[in-house]
Amino acid sequence: MTRNDRGAAGGAGRARTRAPGARSRTARLRLLAGALVLALTLPAAAAHATTGIGAHGPVTEAYGWFPEWYEDGIYAPGTTPNLGMLVHTLEHGRIDLQYKPGTSPETVTRLEKLVDELDSGYHMLLFENGTNMPYAVAATAWGHLLGCPTMNDKVFDALRTFREAHIDKGPEVVP
Repeated sequence: MTRNDRGAAGGAGRARTRAPGARSRTARLRLLAGALVLALTLPAAAAHATTGIGAHGPVTEAYGWFPEWYEDGIYAPGTTPNLGMLVHTLEHGRIDLQYKPGTSPETVTRLEKLVDELDSGYHMLLFENGTNMPYAVAATAWGHLLGCPTMNDKVFDALRTFREAHIDKGPEVVP
């Protein structure tokens, strides 16, 4: 018995059905990016931090966070905000879009336009990642990561789909 047949494998539960040819959200994200894409559920963080935080990867809540947080918006390359304050935005239901240092100015401009296109950047931050993440572009939300190792035109659709799925779904939504 598969998960789609009876809820959880081997257990009782309501049947989950999809239209013929329909794909799960994760499968759509993988297809949209046209490359290896990670769409993960991440472990929750323990608590607010009050000291420095170090990390090597996309900014996620697994690193702890500070009591203060950043405003929604676009942050200029080379001005990567404080990691702990970025993580706190995820708790508030924000989507953090991140790109690798050295990303071309043309790509950064396209990402800025994408943020503007998505409800004028409502509950989103865009910034250059300063943690040596292994992705060209990543999006994070509370408990979720979309990592795109290479940049291509399909990444924009994957980012739109990720945002739609995870915006305002942190444990503490703050307007």
